Amino acid sequence: MPSPILPISSHPSSSASAAKTVVKAKIDADPSATILISSKFDPEKAIPITPVLPRASSYNSTSNVNNNIVSFANNHQQRFLRNSSDSSLALLADETPRQSISREVGHVADETFYLSGLCFKLLSYLGVGYRWITRFLALGCYAMLLMPGFIQVAFYYFFSRQVRRSIIYGEKPRNRLDLYLPKTSQGRKPVVAFITGGAWIIGYKAWGSLLGQQLSERDIIVACIDYRNFPQGTISDMVEDASQGISFICNNISEYGGDPNRIYLMGQSAGAHIAACTLVNQAIKETGEGDSVSWSVSQIKAYLGLSGGYNLFNLIEHFHTRGLYRSIFLSIMEGEDSLHQFSPEVLVQDSNVKPAVSLLPPVILFHGTADYSIPADASQNFADTLRRVGGKAESILYDGKTHTDLFLQDPMRGGRDEMFEDVVAIIHGEDEAALAKDAVAPPRRRLVPEFMLKLAHDVSPF
Repeated sequence: MPSPILPISSHPSSSASAAKTVVKAKIDADPSATILISSKFDPEKAIPITPVLPRASSYNSTSNVNNNIVSFANNHQQRFLRNSSDSSLALLADETPRQSISREVGHVADETFYLSGLCFKLLSYLGVGYRWITRFLALGCYAMLLMPGFIQVAFYYFFSRQVRRSIIYGEKPRNRLDLYLPKTSQGRKPVVAFITGGAWIIGYKAWGSLLGQQLSERDIIVACIDYRNFPQGTISDMVEDASQGISFICNNISEYGGDPNRIYLMGQSAGAHIAACTLVNQAIKETGEGDSVSWSVSQIKAYLGLSGGYNLFNLIEHFHTRGLYRSIFLSIMEGEDSLHQFSPEVLVQDSNVKPAVSLLPPVILFHGTADYSIPADASQNFADTLRRVGGKAESILYDGKTHTDLFLQDPMRGGRDEMFEDVVAIIHGEDEAALAKDAVAPPRRRLVPEFMLKLAHDVSPF
């Protein structure tokens, strides 16, 4: 029986913190510089840590960033901007596949060099523990089992004329997005602004290529927004990037045939958390006095959250047991004092934020009941909280589905899957002609044999 779908209609226009231990690690190159890592670990077991954030100011207002790292980041950004001189919308639209691939290879090489250095710095204090080793091996097996599908999706990503890769939306590193365009250009198309997951550490815009391909086949434009990951940035940087990417889409998507009045915000896993933070933060800005905004929550028809976590207080210990250690997670989230600000479920209950809740679009949250990376309760609780404070929200659960079933295995299985059809039904809910076409749409092509999908389900580290 199909899942009940929350009707989409136009929306209005108009804790306690845990005890905190701070570990200060001196930096050899600059004894005056420090980095704060919030942790409940015994401070006597702390190890020296070199700074990893290439930012002029971190969440620790008293610390200075190592000059070499700042210089490295600035030099990279200058190269980034020089390499982006051909990024005008008209030029990107007229680019041949060969020119596009050449430009992409140069960008990937530049970013890989930069990010590799940051990854080594991250690994220097992550350490190589039992959990990381076992999950890394499981990830390798998982990727190999799905490789037939990944190869086909990668071929589409690099060679399809329907994909516009690495459109620049801002001046910061990784401020790029990919567009997936339908084959037919007749009429204005609904748009999905999608923010990919990756545990706030390995997110990348190309992770949304399978979703982009399949939604574009249903006459929906998909914009996959890239953003800075940790240690290149912390959660406030990610939210800033997501907001700027959404702003670009709201103000420019009509040039690609998109309908600026039918934009849906969607995120998966960590991307769902970032997207929800961005949406709530934008609503708060719009209720403030004198805050300038470049886009409005009234431009978002609905928020679609897939397998996301929205209350960080409830997830710290869970993530720690699964290998995303408490100290690292709190560094990503800028310390325990910031958990309230970046927990949408907690934030919307603040009496000062109540006016902003009335501005939020309908919120639909999708989750698998067998998700061990982020329990399904995370979506249920957020939806319940939103309804209790006056928002429109619904959670839709899929029995027996894991964290990756809904996003990878089911789409690669081909045919028709419940969650994909639910998403399309929401987006096309007010378009009778589109719904009629969806009813007779051919089933999706299988990308991976069934026995490999079942093995991937069993070995998935997610």
